[in-house]
Amino acid sequence: MQFFSSLRKRELWIPTRAGAIRITVRQWPLVIAWLLLAGFGYQTGHAIFFRLTYLILAILAFSLFWAAYSVFTFRLERKVITPRTQVGRVAEERFLAHNTGRFSKIWIELVDASELPAHRVSRVLNALKARARWGWSVRTLCRRRGRFYLGPITIASGDPFGIFTIYRRLANTTTTLTIFPATVDLATFAPPTGQLSGGDALHRRTHHTTTNVAGTREYAPGDSFNRIHWSSTARMDRLIVKEFELDPAADVWIFLDLERGVQAGQWWEENWDSRDLSSLWFADQQLRLPPNTEEYIVTMAASIAKYFLRKQRAVGMVAYGDQREIVQPDRGERQVNRLMEVLSVLRGEGSMPFSHVLGVESARLGRNITLIAITPSAELEWVKAAREIKRRGLRTISVIADPNTFGGRGETAGAAAELAASGIPVYVIREGDDLSNALSHQ
Repeated sequence: MQFFSSLRKRELWIPTRAGAIRITVRQWPLVIAWLLLAGFGYQTGHAIFFRLTYLILAILAFSLFWAAYSVFTFRLERKVITPRTQVGRVAEERFLAHNTGRFSKIWIELVDASELPAHRVSRVLNALKARARWGWSVRTLCRRRGRFYLGPITIASGDPFGIFTIYRRLANTTTTLTIFPATVDLATFAPPTGQLSGGDALHRRTHHTTTNVAGTREYAPGDSFNRIHWSSTARMDRLIVKEFELDPAADVWIFLDLERGVQAGQWWEENWDSRDLSSLWFADQQLRLPPNTEEYIVTMAASIAKYFLRKQRAVGMVAYGDQREIVQPDRGERQVNRLMEVLSVLRGEGSMPFSHVLGVESARLGRNITLIAITPSAELEWVKAAREIKRRGLRTISVIADPNTFGGRGETAGAAAELAASGIPVYVIREGDDLSNALSHQ
């Protein structure tokens, strides 16, 4: 039954070690004519019918062999030049097609199933000579953050008579591309004081090289040479190295509000990603984010995290989207990549109110911590939670994406006034604002 069902669809699937092979018959009248001629030949015994039967059979066999030979003697190499990129930048892939057969190929069609919008890999290669190689690059402007699957690629080829088309899914043509959220450069941002309420700084030793020298000790295997304290080494007549401590300024924790019910705004229209935009055109334009709160708060979180990491602060993050995401504080380029990896896939699909997130997750944070709350909510419940956090000795900073400007509901003036009255710095960001200026000036 499956065979006859495939015939009705004019397709026949054949599983092989090389993957699923799909054969499409485009000239069914010729096949039917061959069957009729064979029947007439057996019924009448006339030689003309047998000759025509053998001729058509030879054409069918040759056509099937040609189409199969074309797809099985073709190899494609796929290489992602930029496995990690960023919104506003270009993702690049390179391809190398190789005709491994002894005959030229009339045509080879490549059909790519990548998820990346406007990633134009599919094409038709014509007149590929025997043993020839042909390479090309595909560059795509990245407009959406996320983790995208690239591939697989299915190739198709046929015979000169157009009777058969054979499709073959190529192995090793699937990979992933991670697009980090966009970031803006901040000239300044409300800096943490780094002091406890009693005026005592927090001192912690660290293996990182910081600007704060805590003392000296003897050299140990693995210490880098730039830690050697040469004057002490000369005086003690043995290698002495400097010990460092974390900056007395607080670790920075960024809390994101990804509750589904408070998000507002829209994404780009469906055909936006398919526009043919050159990299030169895009470079001349200001960063344009989709007019929705989710993308704004993710971009602000990425920018603020990058700002503090450049200041050698240890930055951590808490976000309750479709799942709980906790990134422990750390510093350096590795932490930048770790935070960007998490931010690239966050979605505003959470169910827990931001006030609960602040209450639950801040309870395990010690004093001398800087907590930055980023939310599109104008509700006063999370403001009360932020005020309670400040009473416990944590420095608190708030960033509100004004939902009114994104087509949502809620009056941010009341929340901003409550925060300001409690001594909590507050930034109110509106749709269309230049984030670099808006976050650099309170």
